[in-house]
Amino acid sequence: MSSVLDLSGVTVRRGTSTILDSVDWQVNEGERWIVLGPNGAGKTTLLSIVSARMHPTSGTATLLGSTLGHVDVFELRPRIGLSSAALAERLPGHETVRDVVLTAAYGVTGRWQESYDELDEQRAKDLLAAFDVDHLADRTYGTLSEGERKRVQIARALMTDPELLLLDEPAAGLDLGGREELVGALSELAADPHSPVLVLVTHHVEEIPPGFTHLLLLGKARIQAAGPLEEVLTADNLSAAFGLPLVVMHGGGRWLARAAR
Repeated sequence: MSSVLDLSGVTVRRGTSTILDSVDWQVNEGERWIVLGPNGAGKTTLLSIVSARMHPTSGTATLLGSTLGHVDVFELRPRIGLSSAALAERLPGHETVRDVVLTAAYGVTGRWQESYDELDEQRAKDLLAAFDVDHLADRTYGTLSEGERKRVQIARALMTDPELLLLDEPAAGLDLGGREELVGALSELAADPHSPVLVLVTHHVEEIPPGFTHLLLLGKARIQAAGPLEEVLTADNLSAAFGLPLVVMHGGGRWLARAAR
């Protein structure tokens, strides 16, 4: 299998603080990864590296065959779809949902003077339909519910037909119904063999969609464990990462973790 991500000794320091410490990680074609860990473990920083938005302090990060520091990141970034809270804050509330998705084709967050062809228009329409928000195409983005916005953001991230799709806590802020709808949509995406390689960051076991294959467990800036999901997501590994005794349960394709009693 060919490597999509290959991190070797990746370390990120800010002053005297080490945010990521000697991370080695390889992601191959066809894999669907979860990055799991407590707040402050380094998950968002890791995603900034693999989305080509940050360079490591030391170590090497090779993304889609190109090594950071030896590639024009502005040519690399369109090959990587990203949905994150930081990006969501930049999406104009007055734009129509259709334009929020469509403008990703130019890598901009607001409609200006760029032009789009029929293929762009059809792809945006198809992506909105895939996430069951096509009926909202003419609504302004700012009027949507949080769950609707999250699905539009993922549709936008797929607009450029990326080879890698990164989702940073996509279920954050959703109520139970919204979370379950999103988990279902992501499970369908994971099952599609034509989908890009997926990396989903979360700190909640319950948000892992069925169909994801691998898990990277982060704790205190270091990798606690990494590999096939069912091998890594154990009570011992999770307890070590989160710093308290936990019980892990699995049923109906979903995972659950709770404090040991």
